[in-house]
Amino acid sequence: MSSTKELRNQIRSIKSTQKITSAMEMVAASKMRKAQDRMQAARPYADRIQCVIEHVASAHPEYRHPFLEQRTAKRVGIIVVTSDRGLCGGLNVNLLKTMLATVKQWQDQNVQSEFCVIGNKGEAFFRRHGGNLLASAVQLGDAPQLTDIVGVIRVMLDAYYEQKIDRLFVVYNQFVSTMVQRPWVQQLLPLVPPEKEVEKGEVGAGYWDYIYEPDARALLDLIMNRYIESQVYRGVVENIACFQAAQMVAMKSATDNAGQLIDELQLIYNKARQAGITQELAEIVSGAAAV
Repeated sequence: MSSTKELRNQIRSIKSTQKITSAMEMVAASKMRKAQDRMQAARPYADRIQCVIEHVASAHPEYRHPFLEQRTAKRVGIIVVTSDRGLCGGLNVNLLKTMLATVKQWQDQNVQSEFCVIGNKGEAFFRRHGGNLLASAVQLGDAPQLTDIVGVIRVMLDAYYEQKIDRLFVVYNQFVSTMVQRPWVQQLLPLVPPEKEVEKGEVGAGYWDYIYEPDARALLDLIMNRYIESQVYRGVVENIACFQAAQMVAMKSATDNAGQLIDELQLIYNKARQAGITQELAEIVSGAAAV
């Protein structure tokens, strides 16, 4: 009977775990909808300011902003956006693999990397494996504000202004759908002018220029910083939406697997219990026959 008792305890334990994973699945589904709303709200501004910045990069203002200057890459900076919590499948693992692949590409060119990280999982990774970590921002919660990450961004921008880094990238998970999250590497600095396109046969359709008032320097300094902040913030809110979606899928899978395991253990328990009853009956019949 000890084996059946152990099986009962195991089944009871798995059922408790199944209740927890089922509750976490529902919580993640609820949070995912809110995270998607924040992501959708952040995208239009980020897309529009990126469009303006691309036009500025292809224009010829009287003031050439440092973000538009192409320099020989001697050291690059990478902002890594991860989640604060786990239980989300391979979301963070795939992102960090992509980041390491990017670092290796630069190392093959004898270019070193500097890092800033957003999220507990990324900070724990660099704590275990090393790396020149300049700054970190953790415990942002499910609804982060721009003020929570502006310190990390400022560290990288100051390093770029001081020419301590010559390239700046942000690595985050891009939300494609509930089932698909894609690691994404985006170059922030220097700005790469878009390829000029001629639409409908119009000559110079890809050329842009602006009139600056009061002056190009003041406006470009402001809009360039806002551009970097908007792109990193967009990466953060998209990564949170990816985390909630990945956690919902992972917890659903865990709940289903727990159900299958409970069914298998229940079958083994029933067989063991039936074997025990049969053995007891055989012992009773044998005793009665001996009498």
